[in-house]
Amino acid sequence: MTVRRVTADERLTTSFPLAAYAFESSPLGAARVDAFRDYLPYQADNRTLIVEEGGSTLAAASAIPMRQNLRGTVLPMAGVAGVATHPLARRQGHVRTLLHQLLDEMRDEGHALSALYPFRPSFYARFGYAGLPKPRTVTFAPADLGSLLRLELPGEVRWERIGAAYPAWRGFTERCLRERHGFSVFPEYRAVGLRDRDEHWLLTARVGDAVTGAVTYRIDDHGGTLIGNELLYADPLARALLLQFFSRHVDQVDRITVQVPPDELPELWLTDLAVHVEARAARPGSSAPMARLLSVAALHGLPTGPGRVRIELTGDRWLAGSHLLDGTSGSLEVTSDADGRTPTATLTAAGLSALAYGVLDPAELPLRGLGEVPADAATELRGIFPRRVPYVFADF
Repeated sequence: MTVRRVTADERLTTSFPLAAYAFESSPLGAARVDAFRDYLPYQADNRTLIVEEGGSTLAAASAIPMRQNLRGTVLPMAGVAGVATHPLARRQGHVRTLLHQLLDEMRDEGHALSALYPFRPSFYARFGYAGLPKPRTVTFAPADLGSLLRLELPGEVRWERIGAAYPAWRGFTERCLRERHGFSVFPEYRAVGLRDRDEHWLLTARVGDAVTGAVTYRIDDHGGTLIGNELLYADPLARALLLQFFSRHVDQVDRITVQVPPDELPELWLTDLAVHVEARAARPGSSAPMARLLSVAALHGLPTGPGRVRIELTGDRWLAGSHLLDGTSGSLEVTSDADGRTPTATLTAAGLSALAYGVLDPAELPLRGLGEVPADAATELRGIFPRRVPYVFADF
């Protein structure tokens, strides 16, 4: 049995068939197999590893070189995808072997973070990943947006096919990456698939020459649903401009759906807006995202609140040892020195990752088996890592 990195064309007969069996309807038709080659340009610089024995592929996993915002700092992030095992080779440790090597290599190349959508969250929790909140799906009727038609809003909207207007979309997602905690983007070679497929409309809100909001969408049928993807906006005016455009579809579609960040409150957008907001986490097929730190150095320099604490990291391949976290200057300093009077917490990798991403309070970690946090250390950690709601935008 060997582990090796495959070339682009080798994916056609190794990782692609395994991933298709794991995540698509099966067996595949000939046309679907032929379409595998069309995916190759969008996998160009992915790192794909396989476990191989006797010329047969037993398991595969890929890492996509992405970028993610962690508390205001954009860092290289390894997006793990396409993790699949041959049905006769499952539960033999092949995925563990692949993930160890894959994350070793991505970390060595400077990727300080990693994120994924798990097939089973508890499996990836053993690799130090912490759960993050899912974006919400919002459903409402265009008739309930009617009050917006009476408003004279400054700014304008532009309505274009995504194939022609892709640069505006990409530019605005780059802005969101800089401004939004947890936001992540694909590398350009992967992101342009949206442009090349050209299957969506792009609606942008603009004030002057600046794009302040954007959403891609399609309509499934007359009297059906306007299906929006992520509703992105920089301010309430941009959101109002986008929703005002949707209100003009009152005689065309019965309902509108869009994706919004997990901390969004659509029920407060308008008075008398009847809205259904849903985030469904289930397995298989509908898990919430997970993420982890691959390096303690990723924390250095992050904007932080006051606090000073020593952390002892245990039980992880990539995060280990004793580190002093000092946020008293407003910029987090990570060193290896601390005196014996400094409060100390013992954390797992998932525990530290949950704090860094802002999804758990220090007092929750012992209840989840993610560390031992005395009260004095919890106070310091709470100051260093105030609760935040990360918005994992890129769906990989």
